[in-house]
Amino acid sequence: MFQGAAALNLDAKGRLAIPARHRDALAVENGQVVLTAHPHGCLLVYPVPAWVPIRDKVLAAPGLDPTSAMLKRLLVGFAQEEALDASGRVLVASSLRQFAKLDKQVWLVGQGSHFELWSDEGWQKQQEAMLALMNTGLPPGFESLAL
Repeated sequence: MFQGAAALNLDAKGRLAIPARHRDALAVENGQVVLTAHPHGCLLVYPVPAWVPIRDKVLAAPGLDPTSAMLKRLLVGFAQEEALDASGRVLVASSLRQFAKLDKQVWLVGQGSHFELWSDEGWQKQQEAMLALMNTGLPPGFESLAL
């Protein structure tokens, strides 16, 4: 279970140091993880076994449907399998860094089965949107959530 948000830095080569507490669970298959683009402008970081069924479901969608084709291009087209190095760092490909507008400071945000990787600016906008959500009401199914 990946949870929490951590402010991290990309190094000069575009590598991200995965926090030690998450390394073993994230890189369960030969030290490999999958990074890909998300429609909201962040990146997704998956353990390979969690990514494979999602990839297969996306690829099974009709190829001639414009929306399905767009999601295939985004999710599968940007997908990169990368290995964690001996120091627990993973290279974030330049195409992915450009897509998510990642600069030096980034945010690794746990989402249960995977992480989202946000630019500092993108994460600040997400936090503002989360606070604004309180003024518009909760989505269906969350009305009875007790915290």
